[in-house]
Amino acid sequence: MISAAAAKLLGAVFKIPLTNILGGIGMSYFSCAYSIFMPVYALTVTGLSSAVARMTAQSAALGMYANALKVRRTALMLFSGVGLAGSLLIFLLAKPFSLYFIGSREACGAVAMIAPSVFFGCITAVERGYYEGMSNMYPTAFSQAAEGVVKAVSGLLLCGYVISRPDTVMRLFPDISDVRGAAAAAGVLGVTLSTAGAVLFFAVMRLFSRPQRGGEPHLMSSRAIVRELTATALPIGIGALVTNLTAVVDMWTVIGCISRFGGIKAPEGVSTNELPGFVYGSFAGIALTLFGLVPSVTNMLGKGALTCIASACESGDRAALERGTMQALLTSVIIAVPAAAGLFVLAPEVLSFLYPRQTDEAAICVAPLRYLMAGMVCLCASYPLFSMLQAAGKPSAPLKIMLAGTGLKLAGNLLLIPLMGVEGAALSTTLCYVLILCLSLKIYITELKIKIQIIPFVNVVYAGLMCGGTAYLTACAAKHRELSQLTVIGVSAAVGGAVYAALLRYLSAGRMTCFKHT
Repeated sequence: MISAAAAKLLGAVFKIPLTNILGGIGMSYFSCAYSIFMPVYALTVTGLSSAVARMTAQSAALGMYANALKVRRTALMLFSGVGLAGSLLIFLLAKPFSLYFIGSREACGAVAMIAPSVFFGCITAVERGYYEGMSNMYPTAFSQAAEGVVKAVSGLLLCGYVISRPDTVMRLFPDISDVRGAAAAAGVLGVTLSTAGAVLFFAVMRLFSRPQRGGEPHLMSSRAIVRELTATALPIGIGALVTNLTAVVDMWTVIGCISRFGGIKAPEGVSTNELPGFVYGSFAGIALTLFGLVPSVTNMLGKGALTCIASACESGDRAALERGTMQALLTSVIIAVPAAAGLFVLAPEVLSFLYPRQTDEAAICVAPLRYLMAGMVCLCASYPLFSMLQAAGKPSAPLKIMLAGTGLKLAGNLLLIPLMGVEGAALSTTLCYVLILCLSLKIYITELKIKIQIIPFVNVVYAGLMCGGTAYLTACAAKHRELSQLTVIGVSAAVGGAVYAALLRYLSAGRMTCFKHT
């Protein structure tokens, strides 16, 4: 979790200055590349780490360490080919995808530059899954940190180089006439280099580490390993594909609906033709970037819970199963609620501070960011549930859940964007993740026949509301005294966080006292 938080912080260090450099239109090119990259990446990579981790954990629990190594080798051979095919697919689709969604070739360079990331991501996913299955989270942690550093440094340096030397660089991109398209491609190249850096990390690690050997000598056949890996990874990957299709839905519906229905006044310097891309780039580059910060951290709770839940299911230890479930869910909610409350009440101040050079883009995103906060909490809780469903042998459940959520998202966008503008896309995202959380909880509880305590979650939500209210009152008082923007944010967050921590401690202590008396 610490590594995921650091990696996401580094991602923010990369994405926020990048948005300030590229602006709304440039970020539409960058987001276009991500919109085609993420579904392919999700299909080929996302389920892979969980599948390898699950098979490795099962082998290690039975003392079959040689079999765990064979799982690793087989997965590397199989999914290196899958990753290569995914990279080739993105590269070939770069120009038609850019023409269809953006209406120009400006984004094709960014799409092409991100293509190799799928191949590198497959190799990294196998290595991470092996170590996670051996209950060693350090390689995943360190590789994430290395990836974040390379992305932030190389992406910003390359993007800055393009902006400072447009004439020199534009000769290399004959299909691109806007320097922001070339700058977006340079920023995306930083992402690709970061995935290559993660592969290099594991290559170096192999030179200095010795895998655990001995134990039960039995080995599964390569065909059986491939069959089980595919049976586990494919449903997870398809589920993640459906999850990432929400980005494509946003790109298609936001650009399409704004183009057709309008309803948003174009800022100075933005033409009517550029307005749909400007609005989408602002929403995707700013509001959705902040929306994704906390869920990426709680996603690591799912990785940690996966082996715990898999072992508990394998041994039939119901007490460990319920304890692990409560720990993962409650921790994710404890992290998400104050972050959502703080971003909701301090949205104008946070956006103005983070994006001082893009005031028009930040102003567009204040209301959408607030609409997204309830959905962020639901998404934070859903990530561990998905991992626990996979660990419990229900890898297809997240796929069905995400299909329902994506259907609601598409319908919500088409209905709400014409009425509310980009705020409609944010509201439909929240409704989508509320539905996903409700369905995930219902299926998980029904399938595993476990009980989840409600009162701890009610306490967290109450403490979060008090946190948000306190932060709002503190911000009002600080602004009345005409303090600096950074001081307003820092003091409000500190006071609200202190109230949140104190209330959680008081409510938990009171609950334990009542329990003892009972």
